[in-house]
Amino acid sequence: MASEKQRVAAISIVASGTMAALKLIVGVAIGSVALISEALHSVVDLGATIITWIIVNISDQPADDEHHYGHGKFESLSALGIVALLYILAGGIVVEAYSRLREGAPPPLITPLPFVVLIVDIAVNLWRARALHQTARDTHSQALEADALHFATDVMGAGAVMAGLLLTAAGLWWGDSAAAIGVAIVISLLGLRLARSTIETLLDRAPEGVAERAEAAIRSVAGVVGIERIRVRMVGATHFVDAAVKVPRTYPIDRIDEIKRRAAAAVTSALDDADLTFTAVPITLDNESVRERIMVIARNAGLAIHHVTVHDIGPDKAGSKLAVSIDLEIDAEMPLAEAHDVAHRLEGAIKNEIEHVEIDTHIEPLEPELPHGTDASPQRIEAIGQALSRIAAEFGLMHDVHNVRVRETDGGEIVNFHCRARPTMKVIEVHTCVDNIERALRREFPSVRRVVSHAEPDR
Repeated sequence: MASEKQRVAAISIVASGTMAALKLIVGVAIGSVALISEALHSVVDLGATIITWIIVNISDQPADDEHHYGHGKFESLSALGIVALLYILAGGIVVEAYSRLREGAPPPLITPLPFVVLIVDIAVNLWRARALHQTARDTHSQALEADALHFATDVMGAGAVMAGLLLTAAGLWWGDSAAAIGVAIVISLLGLRLARSTIETLLDRAPEGVAERAEAAIRSVAGVVGIERIRVRMVGATHFVDAAVKVPRTYPIDRIDEIKRRAAAAVTSALDDADLTFTAVPITLDNESVRERIMVIARNAGLAIHHVTVHDIGPDKAGSKLAVSIDLEIDAEMPLAEAHDVAHRLEGAIKNEIEHVEIDTHIEPLEPELPHGTDASPQRIEAIGQALSRIAAEFGLMHDVHNVRVRETDGGEIVNFHCRARPTMKVIEVHTCVDNIERALRREFPSVRRVVSHAEPDR
């Protein structure tokens, strides 16, 4: 199905051809250089409109392997070509009109017919210029904007021709030639305006106010700290926006990806048709905690750490000092010497960023992603479940042990269980209680390698 741009361009071709033929026939019949000039202008418009129809068919094609930004620039090239044709036409009109003025050519024959043709031409061109301008504005089409401008010049040119014929009817023999020169001047001035906007697009000049609107849209997205750089250019109807956006370096990749998605939606909403290239620039925030900074350092090094504790142990001779403890997970099969080097490099990276820090790293085996395991026998599960209930009762605070599961793996048994506690208990109190239960269970069942508990508030 033809697009709106293609439909409007096709209608314009029919109108251009009809009016150009009428003006040329009448102009030759009465000998009016102004009307013939206006007819030639319409012939150029007809050729330009045909080119426009071809170009909008090309520019509507999506991006491909050879045109990564689409085919919108074809419209700009088309507009430049049309401007060149207009200036050639304007020059020819001036030369012919000047020749007639110098040689004192006889004035045209004045009849009502040329006025009827010109009035019809003005009405048709006003309708076409308005329709093309509206469609060009809606679709950001430079080719259609060029066509609209041509038909606007036709309206002014037709008015100048009518004025020239009236001057001739009043006995001023030079009126027709002067009107032709007026048509050439109008064509030149409006062509200059179109050439300027087209060249600015080809030179990737940022459209007025678009960068500010795009920046405001990106800044409105939660998680965006600032914008380091933003660049905008137009290709056809599409705004291509390239933005380097500051985000907290502590954010995980999936959250940054969500920020990117929301920023693209915000820019598209603000600019109607936009393609956002989002480059995340991680930055350190002033309120970033020491623990967050250490987690980022480890993540950037591709290391898995947990149980990071940070203590302020008071000032020494160099000033305030921090004590940091880290559990570093290392491949279980790695030799100790290599594992120690990994830990040493991590500690060095932390000390490079955080001053006056004392670091102790506990190396432990990295759990395999998919360890092989099977459910223990019902008798074994029941025995461990009963032990958990008894131990919980001995320590108090935790009760209602349920959903006990026991899996046998190559490294030992893994026990999962749920239990309940008062809703008002603090997390540190709950953690201490379940730790005591886990340690007591492992003492009673040495084959248990790991205990994972899940505390729930009482209903």
